[in-house]
Amino acid sequence: MGVLVNNQWSVGGAPGRPSVNFFTAQYFFNYNFPDGHGWYFTTSPLITADWTAAPDQQWTVPVGGGFGRLFKVGDQPISALVQGFYNVVRPDNTGPWSLRVQVSLLFLTVERAPTSERVRRLGRI
Repeated sequence: MGVLVNNQWSVGGAPGRPSVNFFTAQYFFNYNFPDGHGWYFTTSPLITADWTAAPDQQWTVPVGGGFGRLFKVGDQPISALVQGFYNVVRPDNTGPWSLRVQVSLLFLTVERAPTSERVRRLGRI
């Protein structure tokens, strides 16, 4: 569970270039099904606002979610998911629905000992 928030502004550039003032927020939540054989529920909609647009055309607010699964192809762990979102608030030039399909290759690392254990080991050298 978490959230990412960002706003981008114009800071300079060529005269006559349109200014930028664009907000994004993305909350995300995953639920791993117990004994679900790698299946999980997920939602991570991308909420946006274009502050330079007309007041009734600034926001895009999607609601929805989807499902994913962790699995292996050979020794390679993979996460694949599909999410669907309905835009409850949107500008006129934006569609009512969006679909996200994602495949991620997972590269695992070796677990390290806690810091106190590493310090204790260094003391023995």
